[in-house]
Amino acid sequence: MSLGDVLAKLLPKLGIATRIKESDILAAWSGIVGDFIAQHSQPERLVNGTLQIRVMQPSVRYELDRVWKPEIIRKLREQFGERTIRDIKFIL
Repeated sequence: MSLGDVLAKLLPKLGIATRIKESDILAAWSGIVGDFIAQHSQPERLVNGTLQIRVMQPSVRYELDRVWKPEIIRKLREQFGERTIRDIKFIL
């Protein structure tokens, strides 16, 4: 068994693979949602396929949840894969 095989099995068990994806999502966030939304929100955690996004204001949260959520999910899935992002949750 090679080192790569061992790491491929070990990383998910340690949660490190998820952290790597979270950092990738954070780095790409502005390009996915645009500067305005990126200034008012930030991805925090990826838990079982649900990306939790911290939003700074209730009005922005409402707009993102009611209007932009499907588009943001589509873009995230295009960049990170269908299995990585299944849903997003906006939190204050």
